[in-house]
Amino acid sequence: MIKLAIDFENPGKEWWDSGGRELWESITEAFDNNDVAVDESIAESWLVEAARIPGWMGGPEWAPHPVCLKQVDEDEIV
Repeated sequence: MIKLAIDFENPGKEWWDSGGRELWESITEAFDNNDVAVDESIAESWLVEAARIPGWMGGPEWAPHPVCLKQVDEDEIV
């Protein structure tokens, strides 16, 4: 398992306004979720789709994309 998480340090709005919000909601079921734990294969295929939406690239070096991968903590219930 791995987490897809909104990267709040990425200032771009274009991705969210160009279909990214709908893609995010399709995996989280509600936009108020800041992250979601999924199988790594699902995360990889989701990221491929996310990269096709305008605005995916172009954030700062430390936050290049609107959504990032995070490890699931060992003590975290998913």
